[in-house]
Amino acid sequence: MSTNKAIKSGKNGKPAKQAGPEEGSKFELAAIKEFVREVKNEFEKVAWPDKKHTVATAGVVFILVIMISFYLGAVDLILGKLIGLVIK
Repeated sequence: MSTNKAIKSGKNGKPAKQAGPEEGSKFELAAIKEFVREVKNEFEKVAWPDKKHTVATAGVVFILVIMISFYLGAVDLILGKLIGLVIK
């Protein structure tokens, strides 16, 4: 327990000063700029789909969501009725 207390307080019994982001960290503006530059380069390498392919894929997803929603709704309704009959 005494080691925890020594860590939390300084020599005078006052709380030790916490290191802020400017002290001891490797936060540099140049590093952030380099990261952003690398991200832009990677985005240029991505093979983005054309509009026709994107719309077609979105349409398929939309139709499948509608179909699965109706299926799950029907199963829920039927099972709810069956359980209601069993409980009565």
